[in-house]
Amino acid sequence: LQPGPWPAAPPDCRGERQSPVNIVTRNVVYEKSLKPLSFEGYDVRGSAQWNLENNGHTVALDTSPKIGGGGLERKYKAVEFHFHWGVLSEQQIVSPGSEHSIDGEKYPMELHIVHIREDASDMTEAKKTPDGLAVLAFFVKVEENKNYETLLSELKNIKYKGQSAQVDPLPLSSLLPPEEDLERYFRYQGSLTTPDCYQGVIWTIFETPVQLSLLQLSQFAALHFDGKNSTPMLENFRPAQPLNGREVLWSGASIALPRAQLLLLALALTCTLSSLSH
Repeated sequence: LQPGPWPAAPPDCRGERQSPVNIVTRNVVYEKSLKPLSFEGYDVRGSAQWNLENNGHTVALDTSPKIGGGGLERKYKAVEFHFHWGVLSEQQIVSPGSEHSIDGEKYPMELHIVHIREDASDMTEAKKTPDGLAVLAFFVKVEENKNYETLLSELKNIKYKGQSAQVDPLPLSSLLPPEEDLERYFRYQGSLTTPDCYQGVIWTIFETPVQLSLLQLSQFAALHFDGKNSTPMLENFRPAQPLNGREVLWSGASIALPRAQLLLLALALTCTLSSLSH
């Protein structure tokens, strides 16, 4: 599905809590309850093969680890993950294609791991509740990542819509940054970024990006939106949607202030001490 004005789009796609959004860092609200998430089964290699499928808008995989904590009121189980990207070549990022952006800056690609409520049997049942889905979002920056080789080597076999390939499963954690780098993230209430644009999605967007080389990124350019002679699958992202008054929360993590703030604090202390000594 190409983004933008979808024909006969469901009403939710014009709702007040749509995704993605541009995150303006000076406006985010620090929320101390946003502790590190717990990742259950993310480090386990599943027994069943993953089904890698070109479903006409993204590449999806079946898997079943769980997440909890991190300000979530319940556990959520992973059901699939997919990517959004712009225009890629082996030489350069022609145009970036992440869905979310930070202070207006986009990354080459974005990875989404979609989870449904632990007590729901499938996506349809989960969507009957106001907090049915939790999506983990990771930006992708340019640097080689050997952990993705098996996965990416299969993309040429699913060029066209409806094609699928079986891939030996990997621990999901092997595709992500180290867990200790996942303490800093943004959180907001939003929607799916493709129809039906369901608005019960709890978004978690991590500061630390996943790494893929230019050559690895360019392998996604082999995919097509439909059958032979159809449009190459490029720019499969939705543009940023209005926040409409929603707050974007920030975990801040339990680490020191950024250097710039420490410097200002030191200067302030110096000024205070010098004024006391006069």
